Amino acid sequence: MSKASDDKKSTRGRCLCGAIEYAFTGKPIWTAHCHCESCRRATSSAFATYVGVALDQFSYLKGEPTAYASSPGVKRYFCATCGSPLAFIGDRWPGEVHLYAGSLIDPSAIEPRGHVHVGEQLPWADLHDDLPRFETVGKGNTPLRKGPKLR
Repeated sequence: MSKASDDKKSTRGRCLCGAIEYAFTGKPIWTAHCHCESCRRATSSAFATYVGVALDQFSYLKGEPTAYASSPGVKRYFCATCGSPLAFIGDRWPGEVHLYAGSLIDPSAIEPRGHVHVGEQLPWADLHDDLPRFETVGKGNTPLRKGPKLR
């Protein structure tokens, strides 16, 4: 991940304390809610919402995050000062960085397009939207269903 000037029109984000700021240009490759246990633990939340962007569209504007290798081929980046999770990079997605939507200056500017790892979803965290639900992640996957489980 590079450090660059912020002279381009971009989408910006930051950690809670403001020690780290980042930006990306262009549109995200994808946006989704992830329900896997690893993401839940990394964020201490019921699920994580990600914005996937190309690494060549991404840069840190201020500060550098600390990296944690959470599993083989996966690094999670966070602010060492305030602990805010900021990004995720995995060998399965070369050339991409996955940013936590909650770290965006304006999280309402993105719109999630689906749910992934719904097999690990907490039963009390079933969002009532009509987005497709996928068992795993990856191009070409067929959704299990659209919308929440019928009770």
